[in-house]
Amino acid sequence: MSHYFTEKSRKLIEQLATPAGECALIDNDYYGRYDVKRGLRDINGRGVVCGVTEISEIISSEEMPDGTRRAIPGELYYRGYDIKEIVRGFLRERRCGFEETTYLLLFGRLPTRKELKGFVTLLNDLRRLPKYFVRDLIMKAPSQCMMNALSRGALSLYAYDENADDISISNVLRQLLQLTAQFPLISVYGYNTHRHFHDGASLIIHQPVKDFSTAENILHLIREDSKFTELEALILDMCLILHAEHGGGNNSTFTTHVVSSSGTDTYAAITASLGSLKGPRHGGANIMVVKMIDNIAKNLKSRSDGDIKDYIAKLLDKEAFDKSGLIYGMGHAVYSISDPRADVLKSFVERLAHEKGRDAEYELYAKNERLAPEVIGEKRQIYKGVSANIDFYSGLVYDMLGLPTELYTPLFAISRIAGWGAHRIEELANNGKIIRPGYQAVAERKPYVPISQRE
Repeated sequence: MSHYFTEKSRKLIEQLATPAGECALIDNDYYGRYDVKRGLRDINGRGVVCGVTEISEIISSEEMPDGTRRAIPGELYYRGYDIKEIVRGFLRERRCGFEETTYLLLFGRLPTRKELKGFVTLLNDLRRLPKYFVRDLIMKAPSQCMMNALSRGALSLYAYDENADDISISNVLRQLLQLTAQFPLISVYGYNTHRHFHDGASLIIHQPVKDFSTAENILHLIREDSKFTELEALILDMCLILHAEHGGGNNSTFTTHVVSSSGTDTYAAITASLGSLKGPRHGGANIMVVKMIDNIAKNLKSRSDGDIKDYIAKLLDKEAFDKSGLIYGMGHAVYSISDPRADVLKSFVERLAHEKGRDAEYELYAKNERLAPEVIGEKRQIYKGVSANIDFYSGLVYDMLGLPTELYTPLFAISRIAGWGAHRIEELANNGKIIRPGYQAVAERKPYVPISQRE
């Protein structure tokens, strides 16, 4: 859009940016003075309780007899079921389970075989886009950002819905199931269109296969020959299950609650959640992990523990990679000892790496996972433990599956809409108040000055 501005306008905006930024700065002392929980978390990372949910539970500590809390290995429950047991159940039967997980999150219980078959058939029937949608919405002005393309597509579907503003539970459920089925199509078609118009690649638009799971359809849609192995489909399905839900307080799901509490339509609410997920602090971390590990591999003298620790120290000291001082994929707002999702995923990453002939790359990831907490503990003052989160390995998985980095965050959205949907229905069903937290005003009072007297 910058080419629409005159040089005079561009310079004026640059000049105005300085006072805009300066007047926005808040003295950090105010946060302590008014006991403001920045990021809605206390110093130990515990979130401010602002809601009640039955959809999922995150456990990272336990209360001791003296009232203090002790960190424990992380646990995650979907509707009361341990996520590790859920994944184990699907893998034991060697079948994909994202659709069943979506059913569990939306309806609060595990489906019978008959109920699951009907639900999968329903999703497959809904896995299509309106007539000319691909031509008119996706192919025209293709976006270089796939998350923005997905947001535009989701919001545009409002115009194709005769009951778009009806927020009855039955109508909202219908809308959410349609979006759940359509997200893979919008994401992959958007990426393929971008590659065609911007990179000169052949334009590939595969139709979804009704007998395929969501994970299988993603691999079918993105690959020119549509071929994939059983292990590839199962591991991608596992990623979808593990990303499907993570409590009501994560940024994008809280956004779902906040926006839904205003009474707005489903398309607007989900688009707001997509905007939140797009942020690199939330949904884009796995891309940075892949880039960071690649940078480490290129700059190591050797892959000994000592050399790896030295380079991790350089990352923390803002002397290497993007000089942010961050170790991407390490640490979590809630978990300290371990992220249960990362534990589950890691146990299968090694198998996929071996199938792909990338054992050495996996070993480098594993060494960084083991050594980074040691270096962070030596160089930083931390209030709780540090461990790898799910983003640490998910980017490697997507890379080994041949999925482009542009689709990493849309894949997160394809999965997380299951959780967003459950939370939107929970917010609407309980008919709560509009969410409106307080902000402490700290600006000084000033007398109004007529324009003729201003300098």
